Amino acid sequence: MEKIKRTTAIFLDESVAELEEKRKAVEEVNARLEDSLRELKATQAQLVEQEKLASLGSLTAGIAHEIKNPLNFVNNFAEVSEELLEELAEAMTAGDSDEAASLLTELKENARQIAKHGGRADAIVQSMMQHARGGSAEREPVDVNAFVDEYIDLAWHGMRAKDHTFDCDVERVYSEEAGTAVLQPQDMGRVLLNLLGNAFYATRMEGAAPSARVQLTTSREAENVVITVEDSGPGIPPDIREKIFEPFFTTKPTGEGTGLGLSLSHDIVTKGHGGSMTVEEAPGGGARFVVRIPVAMS
Repeated sequence: MEKIKRTTAIFLDESVAELEEKRKAVEEVNARLEDSLRELKATQAQLVEQEKLASLGSLTAGIAHEIKNPLNFVNNFAEVSEELLEELAEAMTAGDSDEAASLLTELKENARQIAKHGGRADAIVQSMMQHARGGSAEREPVDVNAFVDEYIDLAWHGMRAKDHTFDCDVERVYSEEAGTAVLQPQDMGRVLLNLLGNAFYATRMEGAAPSARVQLTTSREAENVVITVEDSGPGIPPDIREKIFEPFFTTKPTGEGTGLGLSLSHDIVTKGHGGSMTVEEAPGGGARFVVRIPVAMS
């Protein structure tokens, strides 16, 4: 009996020791897993920032072109104003009050135009700065058609900055019923830049239609604004469509895509705005992305 007790005690001691070793081994594995998880999260955050920077790069390239227009107006009106000032001095010297009054009216109009186009240039720069900072979580009422139209131009010029030979027919089909929606402008701007950038890219892929075409449509369905981006590319096979919004999934060659653009865009639309984003085959065989956003904040 005593021998059985000793044997049992030894067995229990050995079992406890073995369990303790296994517990320590499990703790070590857990610690390594936690370290790996932290590294993975850090890497993911870094990749997300890279995707945002890529979006900012496209925006900046477009803005570089867009900002030239108002600055050209400012320069032109300033040059004309210099000439008018010289004419005004001559009229005042000659005592021609009627001519002086007419010239002053022109100068006032020029000053108004300079302020107008200077304000436009400032708004473009502010838009870029907000995009770079990521903007705030605040939503605001946005004219959907004007908002979409602005980002088409930015995406277009961003693509042209990468490839000066790029050409594509852009069809803008806007419904007045789209109206106003409460959006987070910088985040939704990223979504449009991503969808349009992908659409432009698709028109140059193998299997795309001979005539490059991208169509952007706005409409209204009940309490939702609908934004549709359609391209004349080779389309997306059904098995790929199922995974298209997964993080890090990309069909682009290595080095040309992080696989986060559509994933982030999907999150912005669904989680950030309570909307939906779907992909389907376009009638012409290309891809069609459909974004639905509630008109008002939920």
